[in-house]
Amino acid sequence: MALIYGSLFQGSNPVHAFQLTGDGGFLPIDPNANATQQSPFWFHYDYKNPESEKWLQESDLFNEQVKSALCGCEGRWRILRVGDGVLLTLQTLNTNAGQRPEQLVAFRVFINSRIIISSRHRKVNALDSVITDLKQGVGAESTGDWLVEMTDAITDEISDFTDTLHERLIDLEDSILNGEIPERGELALLRKQIIVIRRYMAPQRDMFARVATEKLLWIDETDRRRLQDISDRLGRCIEDLDGFVARTAIMSDEITNMMTEMMNRRIYTMSLLAMIFLPTTFLTGLFGVNLGGIPGNEFRFAFSVFCVLLALLIGVVFWWLRRSRWL
Repeated sequence: MALIYGSLFQGSNPVHAFQLTGDGGFLPIDPNANATQQSPFWFHYDYKNPESEKWLQESDLFNEQVKSALCGCEGRWRILRVGDGVLLTLQTLNTNAGQRPEQLVAFRVFINSRIIISSRHRKVNALDSVITDLKQGVGAESTGDWLVEMTDAITDEISDFTDTLHERLIDLEDSILNGEIPERGELALLRKQIIVIRRYMAPQRDMFARVATEKLLWIDETDRRRLQDISDRLGRCIEDLDGFVARTAIMSDEITNMMTEMMNRRIYTMSLLAMIFLPTTFLTGLFGVNLGGIPGNEFRFAFSVFCVLLALLIGVVFWWLRRSRWL
């Protein structure tokens, strides 16, 4: 298709509709107007919107595989070459209110030299920086440049979160070194976040590297180098996450050792107390039998003398334990 008209997007109800001006800025588009393309279009959709989903399913701009992906039917990451364009299924952090970062947001993009069609359901906050740059006139100048800006924004978000995880790890390590045990579930949640993000970012790194090597005319050499740099930067984040997994395993072992030591210490203390009071328990049990003939049963101060003897016996046992270095 040599020419794309704005009328093709009528009734699609996009979240954002922009036309790149080629100098780092954009022009807002009315999808219901009959505008002719002079520079690339960017349409951003919520595929759960009925109007957007219907348009994506019925549009003649894509084949069935692209339609299926843009409508959210395929959730796994992938890269698919379609003519002179590519389809990317990406994952990014969920930074929406009330959500946890490891509950990743799926983000799908079909891009070629003329159009950028992106879709998601939950908001992708990483795109805010791309839109802000366009509003300030310092954004993407072409579709290839937009792809670089988008992948850079996602990687920046991952990098910042990796730094946050590192700080949390340091705080936990310091508290453990000070003999403090973290709250129940805190270390488990941290480890889950590390493992999940590492699991999904490793294929994404490979996707960025592959796009950099694809023979696409709308990606110039500068964009290819930037994509490769972004892939390398994401790779360094993944290496950090691998180290974090090992550190959490060490912390988990240390917490287990601390709890075992605490339990052993308590059991040891209880055992010593039992040893201290064992002779006195025997004597009180012996003199507590309800039988006649117990020595001193008619002596007025027999009970007082018995209590003093018990106290002396406890003192002797305690002295013996200290001398034997059990205490």
